Amino acid sequence: MRWIFSFLTSQQTAQVYLQSCYKKINEQDVEAKSYQNYNALLYYLDHGRKFYEIGHKVELFAKPVLYFYGLTHLLKACLLTKRPNYPESTVLLSHGVTSRKRKKRNYTFMSDEVKVQINGLFPYLSKHLYSINPVPFDKIQMVDLFSLIPEMQTFFSFQGTEKMVVVGSKDSPILQFPTTILDYYHITKDAFLNRIKPYLSVIKHMEERQSVITVQLEERLESFNGPFYKHMDDDKIYFPLNREHFLPISDVMIHYLLLYNLSMLCRYEAEWWGDLLSSKPEMDYPFILQFLDITAKKIPKILEDELYKNMDKGN
Repeated sequence: MRWIFSFLTSQQTAQVYLQSCYKKINEQDVEAKSYQNYNALLYYLDHGRKFYEIGHKVELFAKPVLYFYGLTHLLKACLLTKRPNYPESTVLLSHGVTSRKRKKRNYTFMSDEVKVQINGLFPYLSKHLYSINPVPFDKIQMVDLFSLIPEMQTFFSFQGTEKMVVVGSKDSPILQFPTTILDYYHITKDAFLNRIKPYLSVIKHMEERQSVITVQLEERLESFNGPFYKHMDDDKIYFPLNREHFLPISDVMIHYLLLYNLSMLCRYEAEWWGDLLSSKPEMDYPFILQFLDITAKKIPKILEDELYKNMDKGN
């Protein structure tokens, strides 16, 4: 993990850091805003890290709540580096998503869904951290969110299904797609390339040979907001195999929605949550268990990288 979390633990380093951030976004009153916000930045980061640290130690039944609040605090720290007046309104203090209030008789987490609201933290962070506005769906099922997490793909493979395909590596400017993906997307090769071009750097060369479409870029991929996702362990680049999962959303947005819904179950659906943890009746249990292990490691690293990108390396 980078050293930025450790660096931002004093008032002086936090103020200097924010001053550098605000210069980059052409904030008019850089010095005043950096002094005004450095304490908030310190506490967002401190609380976020502590929620994760405690989450590592507690029993499974409380982890979703702690990880969700850890995530939201780190997100607010990231937002403060780009939005000096955050929160501009009290409407931003809501989560920005809702879940079903009544659970159906044969409820499963995999088939559950969350709905995106017009206002609140989720649409706000989507717009200001990831330049995604509007969010490309009104509601989405949990199984579809799991399907976009590279580290979850082994679980789907054990079930005999494939949700994503490896198309490259972080260290290489070359991407390779199996031509069979055109059948899944129901489009021609040219139409497929036109679909992915907005998410790539300049394409230097492209060819189709032996059932593989090879795309060579001018530069390797640096950003991994969907539809390209990076595995946290081996740095391989994953791409959704099905057209319904071709969504320009970030890892953080995916984990936010899953953690929100899990935290709501943990807090307000005691009978279902207790039954899941004690009797483990559905495949929900291993998927949730694996996801919580992944998100505890991946999200703090992603958000620390976000903060590091803002660092003025010359200072």
